[in-house]
Parts: sequence; structure tokens; C-alpha cells
Amino acid sequence: MFNRPFDDQSHIRIRVEAEAKLHIQQQIREGRLQLIWSYMLDFENAQNPFSDRRHAIQLWRKLSMHDVDETPELLAVAKQFLNHGIKTKDALHVACAITGGADYFLSTDDKLLKKLHSINMIAALNPTDYIKEPDHGSYH
Repeated sequence: MFNRPFDDQSHIRIRVEAEAKLHIQQQIREGRLQLIWSYMLDFENAQNPFSDRRHAIQLWRKLSMHDVDETPELLAVAKQFLNHGIKTKDALHVACAITGGADYFLSTDDKLLKKLHSINMIAALNPTDYIKEPDHGSYH
């Protein structure tokens, strides 16, 4: 989700999701929302081939309220998602959100969100749907 503002903005959906994500980030800066960071965000960001984007995303780590590392508990939660057909990296991201105490897991991946809705272990939303919610908590 951190990469959305860097995506091709000529598609209306991508532009709206990027605006929603920027709105969420502003609320984090203002202290109205809490960001939970994780080793998976570090891992994914390290794979970004664009150094300017990597740096911009890495700055968000400093604004996070909690940094989730891998634990046996986290891996057990991730395994539950793997058993529901969720890909390994996605399962680890969601497990980080859950073990980190996030109220929401935000993603622009429709297939992942659909699977997470059927499992119902965390509120999983697209950023545009998230900003429609009246009360917000922390997210990953």
C-alpha cells in the first residue's frame, strides 16, 4: 500500500486509492492514527528497485507506534492464513498486523481482501473503504 502513490495515476481507481492512502498518512503524522510497522514491511521495501521510493517508505518506520518482529506466535498465525490459500508474504503481513494489535489491515489487493473477509480474523479494507469508517484504530 505504501507504493500506491508511486503507481501510474492515469487510472482513476489507483488515483483514488493513492489519495486515500495520503489522507491516512496525514492522520498518522497528526497523531490521530497509529501505524504498526513490521519486519515484513522492511523486507518488502528492501526489494523495491527505486532507491528514492525505498527511502520515502522507510521514513514511515520512525512514525510507527510498534515494530513487529517474527515470533513463533506470529508464524502460527501466518500458518492459519496459508491453510486458507493466502500466499506466504501476504500471510506474514496479516499475521504481523494481528500480533501487533492492529485494528485494521489495509491493502489494495482485492483477492487478498476477499479471502481475509471470509476468514474474519481482522478487519481488512481497501484504503478507500477505510477512510469511510467513522472511527479508526491502528493499521498495518
